[in-house]
Amino acid sequence: MNIVLLGPPGVGKGTQAKRLSAALGIPQISTGDMLRAAVSAATPLGLEAKSQMQSGGLVSDDVVIGLIRERLQAEDAREGFILDGFPRTLSQAQALDQMLSQGGKSLDSIIHLTAPDDEIVKRLSGRMLCQSCGAIFHDSVNPPSRGGVCDVCAGPVVRREDDHPDVIRERLKVYAEMTEPLVQYYGERSGYATVSAVESPDSVQAKLLKLLGRGS
Repeated sequence: MNIVLLGPPGVGKGTQAKRLSAALGIPQISTGDMLRAAVSAATPLGLEAKSQMQSGGLVSDDVVIGLIRERLQAEDAREGFILDGFPRTLSQAQALDQMLSQGGKSLDSIIHLTAPDDEIVKRLSGRMLCQSCGAIFHDSVNPPSRGGVCDVCAGPVVRREDDHPDVIRERLKVYAEMTEPLVQYYGERSGYATVSAVESPDSVQAKLLKLLGRGS
């Protein structure tokens, strides 16, 4: 089963992608994780991405698409995948369709997770991350047991600089402008569906599994 998860920052794509990966037995493919791994491993694409990031620019579509193409050819992705954070632009979506078509494949499901901007601002402005292991906490939902210390690895827990309400609202505005063409591109397909992500992670997961024919 080949799945794309769309949705703004803070809507819960990463959380649901991990849950679906475990439930369906197919890999979660995160562009952010792939970029970090490629840069760390100093692969040709990773070195190119590092150069682009160090110059202050965004990583180009060519590099991101190249990473996706390599990842989808891996053994564990042959039976399906969950794309988290890709595609983000119309050109990326078109490139994804082309590379899948070349392998005789297509997308089975495009799930657009949604939540009101106020809900996302509330989520992200209270979010805290462990700098060591990446564990996510929230000051009102699941704060670390000891202030500023990760419950998982005892690393430092911090709030991201861009998780300020005004910055979040600007990020959401930019996201909406970028993804409107994507919604139009995918919206008429039989596998496209919009799912509210306002409820608990368990409730959202149940809705997704039902939508994918794997739940009651």
